[in-house]
Amino acid sequence: MRVPAPHLPELAALNRIIELGAQHLQCRVACTVPVPGGSYPVQVITLGNPDPAVPAVGYFGGVHGLERIGAEVVIAYLHSLVMRLQWDSTLHRQLEAVRLVFMPIVNPGGMQQGTRANPRGVDLMRNAPVSAQEPVPFLLGGQRTSARLPWYRGAAGEPMEAENQAVCEVVQTELLSRPFSLALDCHSGFGLSDRLWFPYAHTRAPIAHLAEMHALKCIFSQSHSHHRYIFEPQSRQYLAHGDLWDHLYQQACRQEPRIFLPLTLEMGSWLWVKKNPRQLFSRHGIFNPLIEHRQQRVLRQHQMLLDFLSRAACGHTRWLPGPQARAAQHALALQEWY
Repeated sequence: MRVPAPHLPELAALNRIIELGAQHLQCRVACTVPVPGGSYPVQVITLGNPDPAVPAVGYFGGVHGLERIGAEVVIAYLHSLVMRLQWDSTLHRQLEAVRLVFMPIVNPGGMQQGTRANPRGVDLMRNAPVSAQEPVPFLLGGQRTSARLPWYRGAAGEPMEAENQAVCEVVQTELLSRPFSLALDCHSGFGLSDRLWFPYAHTRAPIAHLAEMHALKCIFSQSHSHHRYIFEPQSRQYLAHGDLWDHLYQQACRQEPRIFLPLTLEMGSWLWVKKNPRQLFSRHGIFNPLIEHRQQRVLRQHQMLLDFLSRAACGHTRWLPGPQARAAQHALALQEWY
């Protein structure tokens, strides 16, 4: 594999993990992103049972180049799995019943350049062919005016960016090809609390699998009673054009009876700024913990969430609501979120 230039520490760390876990991991390049001086691969790492009958979980990070902590959380979990595979017989048995898919650095070009957008100036989370059905916040909701402004969607009528096409291909082949799958996309930069968002972002209408999403939230709260995540539809905060997970969820709904539940982790980076106001003077400091012990704490605290999702996928038949319970679960979800 060609070594990209200039050096990207997160990519180097990911490559070391791939070497350590070579016996258990499968790795391929979904696409290559050109940057001045070289190019970067967008890598896909898989492990676990490839049988399409078993459930799967996808872990995604680095969609926004400025939010490096999202990629680092996914890389840290993959590293933990590789180290545990050396001795953990329980993990080996678990991986016989689930497929795990990792795309830790979706936007390596933006990460190297320190930008939210990719090297072409497009915000990958505003680039999907989905338009909001109600008014969106100015700029924040996505705009087509100029790549010089933030939240640029890309030109109308053009295909999605290569990075997004790679994510869609991986989700379609690795997740939507299975009866049940989950996805977690790790971001930072919204508020003082860590939030778990689910679709929709383009409308305030509830998703078709609201009952299943509420059941997932319930077993998470029951299993981790002291967690501090706020679990909610993204539409409770703001609406946006071009949300990639809205697009992929809608694709999944056309392939019923398959169930696909995508989540977005929005780490509350304002808390890091509150504890260290000097981070306001750093572009990276607004989105990432800059003090080492805080970064390590963040990497630790989210590992239980990522591990929970792999276990929830393995046991999905035990907690998904059946036909009789589904209506009650849907009513509870409407009461809580809508």
